[in-house]
Amino acid sequence: MRTAVALLNYNGLHWLKAFLPLVAARSAGADVVVIDNGSTEAGTLDWLTSEHPSVRVVALPENLGYAGGYQEGLKQLTEYDLAVLMNTDIEPLEGWLDPLVARFADQPSLGAIQPKIRSHSNPAEFEYAGAMGGRMDDWGIPFAYGRVLDRCELDQGQYDEPTYRPVFWASGACLAVRLEAYRAVGGLDSAFFAHMEEIDLCWRMHRHGWAVEACSSSTVLHVGGGTLNVGSPRKTFLLFRSSLLTVVRNAPTLSAMRIVAFRLLIDGVAGLRFLLQRQPKHTLAVIEAHFDFYRLFSRYAVSRDRTPKRWPAHGRYRGSILWAKLRGTKIL
Repeated sequence: MRTAVALLNYNGLHWLKAFLPLVAARSAGADVVVIDNGSTEAGTLDWLTSEHPSVRVVALPENLGYAGGYQEGLKQLTEYDLAVLMNTDIEPLEGWLDPLVARFADQPSLGAIQPKIRSHSNPAEFEYAGAMGGRMDDWGIPFAYGRVLDRCELDQGQYDEPTYRPVFWASGACLAVRLEAYRAVGGLDSAFFAHMEEIDLCWRMHRHGWAVEACSSSTVLHVGGGTLNVGSPRKTFLLFRSSLLTVVRNAPTLSAMRIVAFRLLIDGVAGLRFLLQRQPKHTLAVIEAHFDFYRLFSRYAVSRDRTPKRWPAHGRYRGSILWAKLRGTKIL
């Protein structure tokens, strides 16, 4: 199966210099592509041409975010069967790609899969952005095998079986997709810009009958925070808004109504907490996220492709992950 490893770059020449040589060396059998998302820093394209002439470059005229950048960039990769959407701050370990490609070949219904994602600074520990595959609770709160809320576990092999684990969502930090499935469900939603867009994509894949998995025999190390850091109000805006849009688009109507009512309440609490912590810009970001959600609500409330809204068969946590953590309940 012809495979492209596609790195989306925006002003990340330092990440390309650190990790692109490793990606190219450890991705035998695949073509490496850099989608430049309208970078404004000087020298990126010249460096790619001179230092990595075998790497294909797709240059976009402006920064379209993670979702829009990949959506536009992948339109130009029509000759491939598979694409791996990989952050530029990732080091893939030896042999990382073969198990993913083999799984697509063996499972025609597989739409997306992620490798095991561990921390680059502490390789024994799972990394926040996906760990060993994504889950979601009944209240629309995403977490992962190996990462509950902000706590990441040590990787002690506890999620190595099965090798291919069905999950609710696969991480956008390193997301391998069957391009037939990706295009069939409409691809990434460019309106999301960044954050939650892979959860929305995977949920739509589930609704269309495609499987989503995580693979324990493939491992990458992720630095994390290379696009928007935790302290960015823009990140707060995107997370709060996109999580609501994802639920409204994909969850059954009654579930979506219940979740949105609950999320608006706890989002208000979060906004107040930001204010008490003297972070008024984040409080404003929460308010702006809600107003933008109201503006976009009608677009996402109707399933325009007539595909029934439903919960995926795998990766759903029946209950509240927040309540379970408060009570000290073991998360299974």
